[in-house]
Amino acid sequence: MTSDRSICELTATELARVIARGELSSRDAVEAHLARIASLDARLAAFVTVDADGARHAAQICDAASAPIGPLHGVPIGIKDLTDTAGLTTTYGSVLFRDHVPAEDDLVVARLRRAGAIILGKTNTPEFGFGAVCTNRLCGPTRNPFDPALTSGGSSGGSAVAVAAGMVPLAHGTDFGGSVRTPASFCDVASIRPTPGRIPSPRRPLGWDMLATHGFLARSVDDLELALSVCAGSDADDPLSLGSAGDDRPIAGRPRIAVTPDFGVAPVAREVRARFAAACEALARVAEIVPSSPDCGGAIETFRTLRAAHIASSYGGLLRTRRAELTPTVIWNIEAGANLSAQDYLNAERCRTAIYRSFRELFTHADFLVAPAASVLPWPNEISDVTSIDGAALETPIDYLAVTFIVSLVGFPVLTLPVSHGEKELPFGIQIVAPPGCESRLFGFGRILENELVLSHRRPPL
Repeated sequence: MTSDRSICELTATELARVIARGELSSRDAVEAHLARIASLDARLAAFVTVDADGARHAAQICDAASAPIGPLHGVPIGIKDLTDTAGLTTTYGSVLFRDHVPAEDDLVVARLRRAGAIILGKTNTPEFGFGAVCTNRLCGPTRNPFDPALTSGGSSGGSAVAVAAGMVPLAHGTDFGGSVRTPASFCDVASIRPTPGRIPSPRRPLGWDMLATHGFLARSVDDLELALSVCAGSDADDPLSLGSAGDDRPIAGRPRIAVTPDFGVAPVAREVRARFAAACEALARVAEIVPSSPDCGGAIETFRTLRAAHIASSYGGLLRTRRAELTPTVIWNIEAGANLSAQDYLNAERCRTAIYRSFRELFTHADFLVAPAASVLPWPNEISDVTSIDGAALETPIDYLAVTFIVSLVGFPVLTLPVSHGEKELPFGIQIVAPPGCESRLFGFGRILENELVLSHRRPPL
């Protein structure tokens, strides 16, 4: 490697390869990325916590090993600050946990460490992951590297910016309603939200809850596949993980793609619709395009109900005891579920089941389903919520996420790729959805799009 700059421009896969060959030390890789963080993070606020000493110690262990520890040997990564890291402050984006140091790693973190990854620090997130702008009372706003006046998106904005700006080649994220996909779209990086259970969450209180998943953000499809490969695998304490595999054979011949700008129900900005239409024209060069959508009637109301019930269950106690210390966004989210009945919840589950079956039916005649990865383009950090699109008011602050949360609702895996854009155009991405358990199929098609249509990351003008 010739310079810190060139080291920081390597993908995680490339970096793992040169370290394994002995062409670069783990310590040099860590120092280059720490230098990039020191240079840029005061302006971008991607990290809540940087663990330089811990990263250097881990690099020393990697360099002393007689053989690579694992597939990510010596590769610097970031972990979203909603996820526990043993011995490293984990705030969940809240002042209530500013001094919280977990005793144990979350399983996804433990698997990354066992694969040889080196954690540089914890990436920023809104309080408990609730917020359209990646900011909290500890850190932020995390600024978009293509225009620091604009948002990086929530809630994995810190991870998206860290990857886009070369602070790490790979970062962990979580996704409830679009929290890896929206920041990926806004920051011109790729992301994977896998089938729920593919990356186990054995500590999850509701074992059959499939709305939230771990995921990853990177600058290449290969990196996403590599990260998922070291973190996937069942765990007896996560019932979803025991049946997360599917028929993941490659597609034979020219793929058939169903495309929809809005699933028939999601509010989507005119500019996004235009960008998506142009992307579909490009996709037609490598696939058979069929405008089609599953029947998503009632999806928005269903997600609102299920999300509100889960949040009220998880955080209702904090609202009663620590209300003054919570952000207005978190308070709104908790209160939204306060008066739901059991019948409300069951009605939502009934509608969710019908939508899931409609998705299943669509995949009997399509290999992939493609939609926008965000309903709007990045907006100024000073605007905390999206309350309208093209002048039409939204009923709730989460409705702008409908184009992503509909996929969360049914639990299908989704790959996000950036779409080529001009120098003066803001980043924009597309979602590529496959049947449950078909991540390898997604990655294979994603590589075709990277190579033939150049749907890949572009370096921001930092």
